[in-house]
Amino acid sequence: MSPRVKGILIGLVGTTFWASTGIFISYLLKHYPLQPLTLAFWRDLIIALSLLLILRFAQPQVLKIAPRDVPFFLVYGFFGLAIFNGLWTFSVKFNGAAVATVLAYSSPAFTVLLARPILGEPFTAGKIAAVILSLAGCVFVAKAYAPETWQVNPVGVAVGLGTGFAFAFYSLAGRWSSKRFASAWTVTAYGFLFAALGLLLTQNGDTLFTLGRQWSGWGILVILAIGPSLAGFGLYTLSLRYLQASVASLIAALEPVLTAIMAIFLLGESLIAAQWLGAGLILLAILLAQSGDAAKFCE
Repeated sequence: MSPRVKGILIGLVGTTFWASTGIFISYLLKHYPLQPLTLAFWRDLIIALSLLLILRFAQPQVLKIAPRDVPFFLVYGFFGLAIFNGLWTFSVKFNGAAVATVLAYSSPAFTVLLARPILGEPFTAGKIAAVILSLAGCVFVAKAYAPETWQVNPVGVAVGLGTGFAFAFYSLAGRWSSKRFASAWTVTAYGFLFAALGLLLTQNGDTLFTLGRQWSGWGILVILAIGPSLAGFGLYTLSLRYLQASVASLIAALEPVLTAIMAIFLLGESLIAAQWLGAGLILLAILLAQSGDAAKFCE
């Protein structure tokens, strides 16, 4: 199996896990007294502590980092993860879920633009076409094609685009870290630890323990953290060792498609024709990104 194929498969599996997190989060926010940033804090902290414990017994050597690595994790965890989670929450508040989803998946555009000067990744016609198709696909999947859906204010748009930029930063930093750290799980563990520390700044005594003794809520939160969240973020970071950041971010754009498909089987929802069209456009975008050049893809 070539490194590219291996990276694609890892990215697809990771994105599939990722997609299921939306269902868990939606259920927790709807049925338990949790604020979005509080949920994000506990999820990130549980991911970090669980992975650190697993690595302590399974691969203790990968837990060793040098003092010079701390600034990287401060930036990676705080800006790449904590700020992404925070901006996403406020984007949904300002823009609504549909527009927030589309703006968040502007991240492939930012990743393609920044990957060349930062990582030296090629800037090709295929990638440009892939970004356009991916954005169009997200519009259809999120059902954000109605003009009235886009009655948003400049602040909302700025926050939404900031979500996309933060995720692009996370992807680029993850790709860069593959050359510095031997294990992707090292990056994931410490990244989430510092993200939790960043999100702790948004909490106080009244918000941290709103779940109280609702043990079923804590149980679902733990399952969310050590199941789909850990697998999703960990495997996505691992895929960056085999794929360019711009390609990996386009694969991640499949998340809303996979979430919608899961909702069919788990929540009894259905997809309309426009959403299936959007799913097809995102798949085509991934194929174009893999081709490296649009002309070559069409041969």
